[in-house]
Amino acid sequence: MTNTFKKVTESIKNAPAWQQKYREIMLLGKTLPILPESLKIDDALVPGCESKVWMFVEFDLTESSLVVIGDSDTRIVKGLLALILALYNGLTPEQVIKIDAYEEFEKLGLISHLSPSRGNGIKAMIEKIKTMAQQKVL
Repeated sequence: MTNTFKKVTESIKNAPAWQQKYREIMLLGKTLPILPESLKIDDALVPGCESKVWMFVEFDLTESSLVVIGDSDTRIVKGLLALILALYNGLTPEQVIKIDAYEEFEKLGLISHLSPSRGNGIKAMIEKIKTMAQQKVL
């Protein structure tokens, strides 16, 4: 787990109720850079997400780590995407494979509050990242 993830989740952990956690997630989404329209292509869409989520997973050869960028057309999903990016960006493929993102989201008290479709979207985003990491390990 990255220090960035620990830092961005602190306000979510400390929020006393779900509405405050929800607000913190949406604020986190505002910190993600907006993906240029030229990158919002069908090939970058994450299948399995009800909202539109564009994601690119690359491998930084100099750092031997994954670099993930993305965007969404909804505020809450963009916030959840920001959490996922904070969790995985900068890790080696081996580290990415070992992290249980669902466990990390459960620690934040998020999983039980998300609709099934949002939960499926999170799963799809994580699976895309893990699949790319596994391809780099092989």
